[in-house]
Amino acid sequence: MQILILNGPNLNLLGQREPGIYGTRSFDDYLPELRAAFPDLTLDYFQSNHEGELIDKLHEVGFTYAGVVLNAGGYTHTSVALADAVAAIHTPVVEVHLSNLHAREEFRQRSLLGKNCVGSISGFKLDSYRLAVQYFEGLKPKRVGFKVK
Repeated sequence: MQILILNGPNLNLLGQREPGIYGTRSFDDYLPELRAAFPDLTLDYFQSNHEGELIDKLHEVGFTYAGVVLNAGGYTHTSVALADAVAAIHTPVVEVHLSNLHAREEFRQRSLLGKNCVGSISGFKLDSYRLAVQYFEGLKPKRVGFKVK
């Protein structure tokens, strides 16, 4: 089962950027731990600060992968194009955020992507990713006759 973790702008600065909000660990430091926690899954990773590259990556994997874990960063609140890309693909997407969006500035409390995702997870720092991957792991067929939609 192949899952893409897709990070948007400024998430390459995790561990350095506003540690009081986003924590002190980089995603590159966290990723091996996440992969080790899910040895039966293939967790691919892509990060870009460029909206078009994120859209291109969704188009690339959006018809073949089992799931996408998407932290669109600031594009969550601004990008109609990224929301349209999530709506256009067949692969289910879980939206994640490290901080609790509902406890942040008013403009951060609205997601343009959320309505096109199977769910949203926020407020658990890097653990938000683990929770999203756990959701996809639960979709794996576990017995004969069980079918994933």
